[in-house]
Amino acid sequence: MALAAVRSGSPARQPRERGQGGQTQQSLKSAQTRARLIDATIRCIVKVGYANTTTPQVAAEAGLSRGAMLHHFENGSALIKAAIVELHEKRLRAFRRAADTENHDVDALVRAYWRQLQKPAFIAFHELALAARTHPDLAKILQPLQVEYRERFNAQAVALFPEWQGNRERFDLAMTLSQTMLEGMAINLVTGAMAEAMVEPMLALLEQQIRSMNPKLDKAQGQPG
Repeated sequence: MALAAVRSGSPARQPRERGQGGQTQQSLKSAQTRARLIDATIRCIVKVGYANTTTPQVAAEAGLSRGAMLHHFENGSALIKAAIVELHEKRLRAFRRAADTENHDVDALVRAYWRQLQKPAFIAFHELALAARTHPDLAKILQPLQVEYRERFNAQAVALFPEWQGNRERFDLAMTLSQTMLEGMAINLVTGAMAEAMVEPMLALLEQQIRSMNPKLDKAQGQPG
């Protein structure tokens, strides 16, 4: 990424005005501006790719001056780290929403995750993951965040799926199979390596495979075990 590592000077302190929940108006505005910049970074990565994204471009996308951007993120590395953290949070929230139900219908869960992979957030993350292969600075930021994400995802998955208790090895295999297959399909669909007509048969095949790995799933869904 061509985000320049430029540090801003110390900003003048502004008077604080109390807002709701004990937060100041200044802190609320600052949080909103940071969110605008993070969203703008993600949009730029989707539009022009990691290598072509620059700090002036992000500032323009967010509708801010470059100076205003550097007030909130001292350099490009800080901005890209914040963007990766936000992408991970989006994926964790989406997974939690899809799985936080009494009836864990395999078909519904697979298709909920598949829908998430059609959104720009996945394109941005995939772009960053590929770019990290040849950008050591990016890899240094991304890799520890990936480890943290994987640990949080696995812990969340274990808590949300009690029907897999006592079968952790199979559960880990099922989760890895689902992520690998669905994310691979999403990439192949974007690049033209897979025909749209193959999506439904592949989703059905994955759902069938997951159910075969845990007989409790058939019973929970009222299907013959």
